[in-house]
Amino acid sequence: MDINTTTAAPDLSVGIEDRARQLQRASSNSAAGLTEKQRQQAKKVSQDFEALFVGMMMKSMRATVGKDKLTGGGHGDDVYRSMLDQAYADAAVKQGGGLGIAKIIEKDIIRQESRKVTPKIDHHE
Repeated sequence: MDINTTTAAPDLSVGIEDRARQLQRASSNSAAGLTEKQRQQAKKVSQDFEALFVGMMMKSMRATVGKDKLTGGGHGDDVYRSMLDQAYADAAVKQGGGLGIAKIIEKDIIRQESRKVTPKIDHHE
């Protein structure tokens, strides 16, 4: 017995393609809703966080080596070394790019903030 049945599947690709294009346009312009001040704030916050992180790493590394006997040690020396390490970390992040953590954090902050200011997509196009 030979039964030929053909089922016609509805063509859903037309609507899906249009929707995908709209979403792609919206995601490419997602940071456009943020002001320049917000972008600068995101950059500063991410650089400050990375500088703090690098400073903590330097403090941990400094704890693994012996004390400098030339300066005599003491509380003043510890404070000075801590401030110097933090200045090194700040300079490394702001001038040399640091470890690259700041750029990743900045992108994530901008992405999260742009979700709050998402452009409206017209579903009836």
